[in-house]
Amino acid sequence: MKQARQQAILQLLTSQHSITTQALAAQLNVSIETIRRDLNALQTAGKIVRRHGLARTLHDGGEPFRTRLKSHYADKADIARHALNWVEAGMTLALDASSTCFHLARQLPDIPLTVLTNSLPVCQEMARREQIELICSGGRLARTERCYVNPALASLLKSLEIDLFIFSCEGVDARGDMWDSTRHNAAFKAQLLRRAQQSLLLIDKSKFYRASEAKIGNLSQVTQMVTDANIDALHR
Repeated sequence: MKQARQQAILQLLTSQHSITTQALAAQLNVSIETIRRDLNALQTAGKIVRRHGLARTLHDGGEPFRTRLKSHYADKADIARHALNWVEAGMTLALDASSTCFHLARQLPDIPLTVLTNSLPVCQEMARREQIELICSGGRLARTERCYVNPALASLLKSLEIDLFIFSCEGVDARGDMWDSTRHNAAFKAQLLRRAQQSLLLIDKSKFYRASEAKIGNLSQVTQMVTDANIDALHR
């Protein structure tokens, strides 16, 4: 029954693209709690995405940067503040286009650093620091996400030695796989994970047990993590 119900959910989403939890419960004649369990299972399996009381099909498109910046604002700012402990003068950092890394960029001191990023807001913030050498990944600007998409990124990375890659993600599922909402951002993060000497994942508690459109890699590839989640509780 559970498998048949979840298959029915996927079929409904294929035809409607998105649907509320309440509507699914009514159409399938089950409780909202049952639908929520089904949706959690489908999201963990990477088959759907849940946001704001809606379930929707996977597609290559993330939420606007301004929307992400407002979400869990205080938690992200606090996580970014703790991440400063990993930053030392003389390092070469890579920062992704996440709202959490933008919080970090705003708090970075003006010390001798090299910063590579694909984020337009981070570029604008780093331009105010006289001692920081800024390297923009360049490429096409994705305006909604305010990030650059550069298919030639691999060539740029060949000339750089990245000491620390600091990033966030859309979600981490039950298997420890990290996900992003767009293929180009997932590809950027996957390349930096492979190239950097160390990596630091900044992730708030709302992102655990969530999947999204594009897989980045696994937590086993990450050197360190800063989070406000109870890690012991997550492993129970």
